[in-house]
Amino acid sequence: MSDEILEKAAATGAVVSGGIGGVTNPTLYDLGVVGSTTDDGGILNPEQSRQFIEYIWEQQVLAQDGRKVTMRSNTAELEKLNVGERVIRAANQADGAYTNAAVAFTKVEITTKKIRLDWEVSTEALEDNLEGSALEDHLVRTMTRAFANDLEDLAINGTGAGTNSFLSIMQGFKAKEASGNQAAAVTSSGSAWTVQDLQNIVLAMPRKYRGSRSAMKFYAGSPTLSSLLNQLAQTGNFSSERIVERIVDGTVPQIVGGPLQYRVLGLPIVEVPYLPDDYVVLTFPENRIWGFQRDVVVHREFKPKKDTVEYTVFVRFGVQIEETDAISYGSKS
Repeated sequence: MSDEILEKAAATGAVVSGGIGGVTNPTLYDLGVVGSTTDDGGILNPEQSRQFIEYIWEQQVLAQDGRKVTMRSNTAELEKLNVGERVIRAANQADGAYTNAAVAFTKVEITTKKIRLDWEVSTEALEDNLEGSALEDHLVRTMTRAFANDLEDLAINGTGAGTNSFLSIMQGFKAKEASGNQAAAVTSSGSAWTVQDLQNIVLAMPRKYRGSRSAMKFYAGSPTLSSLLNQLAQTGNFSSERIVERIVDGTVPQIVGGPLQYRVLGLPIVEVPYLPDDYVVLTFPENRIWGFQRDVVVHREFKPKKDTVEYTVFVRFGVQIEETDAISYGSKS
């Protein structure tokens, strides 16, 4: 396989598929991975793994605004430190008495879950399409984007239990927020979201975190954000020009293609399509941890009896919350 194809695959974040349109033997091509045995697959080399993981991050909304960790194994411990709420003391003249401020060093553990993606394509589709040999690379990129979207959905809404085969794979952020030592949840009545609802969420945050509120962000789903903006426009608190304005955070320009952000109560509110309706979260962006194990395994296998090419992708992925009490959220009753 040429270096050009390898470079193209690495640049797009897709695994290398080889040219297959117009050829008679689809088993002649490989994925350019290490550890390949009977099929064309194995662990991607470090550069391919890095590109694949970065491509996954780029397709997600909430992950772009969180703390991303590339792990060497399926479990990792991340160091963190905490200090008390009040650390200063009075300094009396000619008095050497002092009390050292307590600093607690703790760890937060993140564990990944093995996840797979399987799909197949017939050789007729690869040979007869207008794109020719480029179709297979196009399919890989398309499935990788779908893979990224599903991972974000699972990272947010996963329950870790229940009868739903998808959501039961692992516990997502919403379930962790509900079961952790978080700030008191806020429930409000009515169908429309108001500024007062968001103010109540801010007040539910512990005081030690409200002192750094400028670093916090609201996160809401598309219908919830639309409800809030419509209510603000109807009450005259938000002009039509401000509704369509994309917020510039300080002096840093808005990233083109990044999550859509508005500013309410002096804090950004980020639109996250996979968040549930009537649910708003307030926290620090880096409080959410996204873990991806470095080894990405890809298999490509030709099935002669079916005359198809099958793909299987294996990754290990997990999420965690660093400070479970640095979160406050609101919902509608």
